[in-house]
Amino acid sequence: MQVIKQIQVSRWDEPFTNDIQSEAIAATESGKILLFPTLPFTLTPDEQRFLSPIYVDSKAKNISYNSVTDVLRSAKCSEEEYKNLKAMLQRFSTHATLLVKHLLAPYASALRMGRTSYRPIEISGRVSSYRKDDTRLHVDAFPATPNQGQRILRVFSNINPHGQERFWRVGESFMGVAKRFLPAVRKQLLGERTLLKTFHITKTYRTEYDHIMLQIHDRMKADLAYQKNAPQSDVRFAPGSSWIVQTDHVSHAAMAGQYVLEQTFYLPVNAMQNPEHSPLHILETLTGRTLT
Repeated sequence: MQVIKQIQVSRWDEPFTNDIQSEAIAATESGKILLFPTLPFTLTPDEQRFLSPIYVDSKAKNISYNSVTDVLRSAKCSEEEYKNLKAMLQRFSTHATLLVKHLLAPYASALRMGRTSYRPIEISGRVSSYRKDDTRLHVDAFPATPNQGQRILRVFSNINPHGQERFWRVGESFMGVAKRFLPAVRKQLLGERTLLKTFHITKTYRTEYDHIMLQIHDRMKADLAYQKNAPQSDVRFAPGSSWIVQTDHVSHAAMAGQYVLEQTFYLPVNAMQNPEHSPLHILETLTGRTLT
């Protein structure tokens, strides 16, 4: 399957026709990446200073901003730089929100804002545990923040100043992933989700859906033969380009690149145009039971 749908746009607040909106929603819900090759997020002269990995805490991979709490995490900088860096992430969040609400307008009232992140560290060669190794094919699932069936929709923008592409591998369909790994998923233990919540290992209850998705995520990354032999294709995102992808659906691995901004949104399955494409629906069909 062709994994990219290109949309020519040069403004984050660009209006879109109903036909383009419908095509974009159909594409992203079916597992495609919406690519905007001429949509840069341009840094101000003051923001150019942050094009360096020195601003990230050594224990973290990324800098993240939570718009609900107005807190910037994992930044290593002065008080003034903290304010300016937070403002940069807030500005990107605003741009990403405008793009999504214009292009995916039927989602607008249902979207819930997630975290904004800045990724200034080169991916290639970064040492990590296999579960945190994003150079391995995976679908997104979060250990501490279960999404309880909601879709994970992300907006990315490559702001690399040196002409470096963001290099991804994109794998097989979610149906293919689920059929391959679901049989080996262990059952969720009785009372497991309550214990995880009680001891603050998770922020909300880990539903059976979240349990299965996390098991699939971990098993994909642990299977080196799968990483090598699974159906996959290379995708490269040039500097000055942006893209939207539902990362709980699209099997992906980030292989190389530095300096990317990302905004996460959560979307209830019942707000989709075609809920049958959701990982929740697919897993419930394969297991024959309700998972949330």
